[in-house]
Amino acid sequence: MTTRSMIRRTTAALAVAGVTAGVATFAAGAASAEPTVFECTANQVSTKLVYGGAGMGSRHGAIEFTARQGERCVLPGTLPVDVTGAAGVRVRHTAPEDAPAVGLNSGGSAYVPLHWTAIGPAGQQQTPDTITVTVPSDRNPHGDHIDPEIGLNWSLGGIDARPGHRALEVGAVTAGPAPAV
Repeated sequence: MTTRSMIRRTTAALAVAGVTAGVATFAAGAASAEPTVFECTANQVSTKLVYGGAGMGSRHGAIEFTARQGERCVLPGTLPVDVTGAAGVRVRHTAPEDAPAVGLNSGGSAYVPLHWTAIGPAGQQQTPDTITVTVPSDRNPHGDHIDPEIGLNWSLGGIDARPGHRALEVGAVTAGPAPAV
């Protein structure tokens, strides 16, 4: 083999190696650009209402989310919440728009704090039938549709429905289990 043909073969081999390395680098770069943790779907979490106590006419509670075994997902800092069955009660979101997202890992929890007053006479309080929270994703990573709304039976008592008092305040998603009494 001549020096010239050896140089050609070496150059060709280096070119092939470079292209192969470039493809591997591109493939690795594309893979790392993919998210490894997706926004939560309703079937990745179990959800419950937690009573947080009362004092001076104020009531506290929370919607608690717990990641199911083997699940990993992210909840944004704010979630849409609504109540049904209490026309005189409005929902007021008090979380800042830039509230940080909270990651959930298998068995880990996060909660949305709730606050309301219940100082009016019983005839001026309304008890919602349900509270609904909408999780961020309606599709799992495979593209299957998952209903994003989670409805819970309201079990936390009456909410003051008098003008000026009739709000259920909803806070930011917070890491950890909900405070309970």
